[in-house]
Amino acid sequence: MATSPDIRDWLDAVAQKEGFAFIRVAPARLPDMAGRGLARFLADNFEGDMSWLRDSADRRSQPVHMWPEARSAIVCVMNYGPDHDPIDNIAATSHGNISVYARGRDYHNVIKGKLKQLAGRFAAKSGAAVKVFVDTAPLMEKPLAAEAGAGWQGKHTNLVARDGGSWLFLGVILTNAELVHDSPGHDHCGSCTKCLDICPTNAFPAPYRLDARRCISYLTIEHQGQIPLEFRKAIGNRIFGCDDCLAVCPWNKYAARASEAKLQALPALTLPPLAELLVLDDPGFRTRFAGTPVRRAGYRRFMRNVLVAAGNSSDFTLVGLVTVHLRSDSSLVRGMAVWAARQLLDENSYQALKLTHMADECDLMVRAEWV
Repeated sequence: MATSPDIRDWLDAVAQKEGFAFIRVAPARLPDMAGRGLARFLADNFEGDMSWLRDSADRRSQPVHMWPEARSAIVCVMNYGPDHDPIDNIAATSHGNISVYARGRDYHNVIKGKLKQLAGRFAAKSGAAVKVFVDTAPLMEKPLAAEAGAGWQGKHTNLVARDGGSWLFLGVILTNAELVHDSPGHDHCGSCTKCLDICPTNAFPAPYRLDARRCISYLTIEHQGQIPLEFRKAIGNRIFGCDDCLAVCPWNKYAARASEAKLQALPALTLPPLAELLVLDDPGFRTRFAGTPVRRAGYRRFMRNVLVAAGNSSDFTLVGLVTVHLRSDSSLVRGMAVWAARQLLDENSYQALKLTHMADECDLMVRAEWV
């Protein structure tokens, strides 16, 4: 479906009124290399517990596999840059460090609402059909954004824009309209490897390749089981996500702070004291993090993360709050409480605590957690 030549200028203006920094337009078809990259990622089992990536691989490899009538992809970019250097937060060891993107309202809801407004107005003006996507459908937004010229996928695999840095949210409108397409983005990483070098868990086996199973964002958000022992110390105080590879990108000198009020950090999510988080029960967790991305982890996985941070805190005052979780009905929480107690107590105190709980508990699973 053809559209008038001036529709793009109109789209740019309306998108900016909705709060997007800029838009770019690509064909609703990715280069074959994008599909090959996904196939290689899955062949190496880098997806970990994210089984939906494998289940939806064919549809994910091409936008037209989801919607054959799609002809153009309108990529909408919104800044969410912080007002500080997130690397500084790592030093606050008695506080929980939540990724910058998750400190405000859930971006899925915020951006989807704005996308629907933009898509609805575009459909009314052009007569075209539209579908909107924000990170929840089998659509590879980052390769599509690079193909649209919104930026390029850096060595950390995230999108980087020359005039916007790495702090970028993406939303996509697929349409059957034949729009004029922008030129693809070009890689400007050069010889820089700062994003690779800073990763605490060595999650990048090579530039432009991510082993999600080693990524702190994956481990604290997507991973269903216990945090593997080899990564617990490296996680530090990160209780939901990690910003290190984004924060060190030199292109962030051009990044803009979040202008959308709903995406700005909430006080309750800005380095909350671990002592406050350790006393939360499930209802308290749901109330405190209602409407934010943190709810996605669920109470048990979130408390698992908080206990890892407590174990790394060197804060002996947290011992009493940690040991309460030795009575949790969740093996996920109990096991991490054992580990945290072991980090905070000297050997004699730890052995005394162990003997007390071993005497009180007959459950073999609980006993195994003390090994």
